[in-house]
Amino acid sequence: MGEYEVSDVPGQVIDYIARDTKGHILSQKEHITKGKFSFMSEVYDTYEICFISKVPPQQRGISQEVSLVTKKGVETKSYEGIGEASKLKPLEVDLKRLEDLSDSIVRDFALMRKREEEMRDTNEKTNSRVLFFSIFSMCCLLGLATWQVLYLRRYFKAKKLIE
Repeated sequence: MGEYEVSDVPGQVIDYIARDTKGHILSQKEHITKGKFSFMSEVYDTYEICFISKVPPQQRGISQEVSLVTKKGVETKSYEGIGEASKLKPLEVDLKRLEDLSDSIVRDFALMRKREEEMRDTNEKTNSRVLFFSIFSMCCLLGLATWQVLYLRRYFKAKKLIE
């Protein structure tokens, strides 16, 4: 759910289109200036809202300002409508709003905890890989240094520079 407002430029027409990551069109409107839009989805996804400016071929386009305010989750519910339909008192409507808000916060914390666990696992795997790579690098360097000392010793003995 959201609201938009587009600055008026003579000769230019603005359209908007809202899509999900699969390319499905969720909302679309042509020749807009100011208004509201909404779409519902059960899936957690990234959504794309595009404002398209159309200019006649003989005219040069001028930049326009687009104001977009989006809402999601609990912010989109109309508690006044729920209160009227259920014949609730204003205090009960406020309690219902606070209950929904607290449920939303609990879900967000659970999601953050899950993401934190995934990030911690990734961090621990990366740390162990860096440790094994460091050990491998040190072993290679020690082997190379030992080979270099033995080679130079043999070389200097062959040239009779050392005993």
